[in-house]
Amino acid sequence: MGYGHSDLGRPHIVEPVTLKILVAGGFGVGKTTLVGAVSEIRPLRTEEILTEAGRPVDDIAGVESKTTTTVAMDFGRITLREDLVLYLFGTPGQDRFWFLWDELATGALGAVVLADTRRLEDCFAAIDYFERRDIAFTVAVNCFEGADRYPEDSVRDALDLDPGTPVVLCDARERDSAKHVLISVVEHAMLASARG
Repeated sequence: MGYGHSDLGRPHIVEPVTLKILVAGGFGVGKTTLVGAVSEIRPLRTEEILTEAGRPVDDIAGVESKTTTTVAMDFGRITLREDLVLYLFGTPGQDRFWFLWDELATGALGAVVLADTRRLEDCFAAIDYFERRDIAFTVAVNCFEGADRYPEDSVRDALDLDPGTPVVLCDARERDSAKHVLISVVEHAMLASARG
């Protein structure tokens, strides 16, 4: 048996690069929905039913029909190319679960800050979190039915974002739209990394 010929006839196996992306934003903005829409595996969800006991601490104004909440994280996976796999970690939206964010953010390439124009102020904390930790992020405006639509520049101005921070409009329920958001995050994070 000769050396160097053991690969003949075998398909070339590509070992993909894996990247960690966070999906953050306010309570009820669509983080769980986005992860579920784009994940190629059955997403891991840590949702619990909203209870009367949580009413004093969970502000459901604007999302009155919401019946569950993420209490730890959502997890999903998507293969963007044969050599590129994203692991998605959806963060909990309420203040009382933010202690989990530091653990989830460890090793993240970048993040999505999902925004709802009816409650735009709910994403300020996530933007501040990623800016302070120098984690590249894209703001994705989830276009809910009945919500006013604003141009990307208007959203950028309202959130006082740096000019280089991408703002994209999306429908978190639709796979192609969610995939477009993730591609924007990866491209922005790679550019920021190359500049840094």
